[in-house]
Amino acid sequence: MNLTYAVTSLVALVYTNASYTSAFSYSHAFTNYSQISASSDSDKLYQFAAFLKPHYQSGQFPLTVRGGGSSSSLAATPIRSDTTASIPTTVAKFVSEENWALLTSEGQSALTNLIESDAKFLAQKHVYGDWPEMGIEDEGKIRICNQLSSLDASYPGGLAAYLGKAKVLLKESADGSNPFSDFESSVPEGESLSYDSPAPDSHTGMTFSQAEESGLTGIADVAFVLVAGGLGERLGYSGIKLSLETNLLTNKCYLEVYSRYIQAMQRMAEKKSGRKNIRIPLVIMTSGDTDPATRQLLTENNNFGFEEGQVQIVCQDKVAALKDGSAGLSLGADRWEIETKPHGHGDVHHLLLREGFVDKWEEEGRNHVIFLQDTNALVINSILPTLGVSITKGFHMNSICIPRLAGEAAGAIARLEHKTDPEKSLVINVEYNQLDPLLKTQGDRKGDVADPATGYSPYPGNANNIVIEMGAYAKTLRGEDQGVVLEFVNPKYKDDTRTEFKKPTRLECMMQDIPKLFQKEMGSNVNIGFTTFDRWFTFSPAKNSLESGVEAVENGNNAPGTMSSAESDKYIQNQRKLKHAGMDIKVTEEEDLVKIGDIPVTAGPRVIICSSFAITQEEILNKVKGGSITERSSLVLDGEGLVIKNIDLDGALVIRTAHGCDVTVDGLIVKNKGNELVEIPEGEDVDEAIAIRGYTMDKHEVKEIIINEPGRYIVEADGVVKKLD
Repeated sequence: MNLTYAVTSLVALVYTNASYTSAFSYSHAFTNYSQISASSDSDKLYQFAAFLKPHYQSGQFPLTVRGGGSSSSLAATPIRSDTTASIPTTVAKFVSEENWALLTSEGQSALTNLIESDAKFLAQKHVYGDWPEMGIEDEGKIRICNQLSSLDASYPGGLAAYLGKAKVLLKESADGSNPFSDFESSVPEGESLSYDSPAPDSHTGMTFSQAEESGLTGIADVAFVLVAGGLGERLGYSGIKLSLETNLLTNKCYLEVYSRYIQAMQRMAEKKSGRKNIRIPLVIMTSGDTDPATRQLLTENNNFGFEEGQVQIVCQDKVAALKDGSAGLSLGADRWEIETKPHGHGDVHHLLLREGFVDKWEEEGRNHVIFLQDTNALVINSILPTLGVSITKGFHMNSICIPRLAGEAAGAIARLEHKTDPEKSLVINVEYNQLDPLLKTQGDRKGDVADPATGYSPYPGNANNIVIEMGAYAKTLRGEDQGVVLEFVNPKYKDDTRTEFKKPTRLECMMQDIPKLFQKEMGSNVNIGFTTFDRWFTFSPAKNSLESGVEAVENGNNAPGTMSSAESDKYIQNQRKLKHAGMDIKVTEEEDLVKIGDIPVTAGPRVIICSSFAITQEEILNKVKGGSITERSSLVLDGEGLVIKNIDLDGALVIRTAHGCDVTVDGLIVKNKGNELVEIPEGEDVDEAIAIRGYTMDKHEVKEIIINEPGRYIVEADGVVKKLD
């Protein structure tokens, strides 16, 4: 009979969680199995066992989980032997010996943990109680216990720890507890840098360019982490957000923009330090939704120029969904599946520790970790100066911030002073829906209102991009919580009893809440700060659909967060950079915006300054000398050895130069038909990547100067490329 149990277990895996990863295919296995149709059920199992056993033992088809709580391999899951662990008394109250014997040892252990941790509550009895006798739905019993095992393995402390936290948080939520009742909020002291202002910051005494210079001293020893677990559904896009084109001039997607920036940092680090072969690692945190497409995007584009192994991917696990205020597990498609949901981007800290990156980076002597979000291309401008402030001020954590509109649906950085224990005070992100109630309990009790002097909230807005010092980070992650940041729960209740939910909820966590772990592990020794930049310089995420953006604009919002507004803000940012360098160029102000697809965007000029051309203010000042661009024009600058002087552009111009090419473009005159944005007619069927913008770009006539052969070149008024040596 044990062989029958073994095959039942194996069949259950094949039916539900597994796929063959060898040439011995799933379909072939079941084609052969279906041919054994005349025998009894018992004979079928024995014959199927005989058919599968030699292939399984030879390792021809190791099995890997496709769903549930973990992506960990089940290749080592044994076929049950002739010995079966005795059933614990606590389990025997609910599960028969025959059903117990069906389970793998991992499934038995997970089921035991669940039943014993639930002994006082019976909140999970719907999972382990009232099982049908052996022979009925056996594959489901095996399936749910294997999933319990995966959920156990993927969460520090196991599923029991997760459910224990959930009970506490759900009770606090039902009671309406205020998480900040022991704190008083105040505006923290932080650093403020302006790209086009020569005035130094009042705290650091640094100008923007000085902060960048300080940042350059540390770029060789950083690591990047890109949080990219979400699909583009809010944008009206079914693919991964990293694959979206940031602009229609270069058609570079978000992942390529971030990749080219890091590679430009590498070249700058080698230049500044004199060291050779500097390689800055990038870790991308994906989810089950985004992982395959992210890997495919990298493969299809040769890792966007990164060397083999320089980009690593970690896939975050999902957590169990909860059906009610008792933290009962929510079941999925049938009673043998536990519904799971994303845990949030706060998982990134625990994953970096669990997967060994923290140890590796410490061994390599890396000093800072830089965390980026997936669809805010402007943020790369603020990385170097923020790193410079961190180095100068000795910040263990430094959040990139922007001026925040009062009441804006964005988190704010606040200093929370504990009323009785100063050791518990900290600087941290407070979500917008928590900030207003908190401020209404203290001071003038007006809540989240604007400062009359500035028109903005006195609390800076959190752009959710962070620079963390490596030593403090490693110490904190190795503490009691193993990098699991403080979680929260946000259930939507059916009624005022606050016990049942409209839909299942789960525990969530956010990357920016790690100061709570810093405070726990380092107490008052932790040094957490922030650096504020102008919004135009560092913040324009693509997060909303065109329809949502139009609605926001109609309600008076000038930051709709659509793909079109993000593209427009990229052009405007580069207008400002060229203006600051002395070029005659119109900078689009709010009153100059024109509506295309009912979203206000710049009429031009449209300018893209690629990272290969410049990543610092000093580079732009050294590489751009005079010149003029008309409002209808488009310009792309791409090349580390490129210098432009006194260009006269009325149309479209693209200049791309390869590594090793020193090119001076002096006095070039370009006049052509250029590019034009064309609004998509209502009802026209277009690709969703175009539809989310509301327009296409017609490239009528473009002057292209492409130089790939290393050497020294000059391009003058006539546009002819002349090689000097």
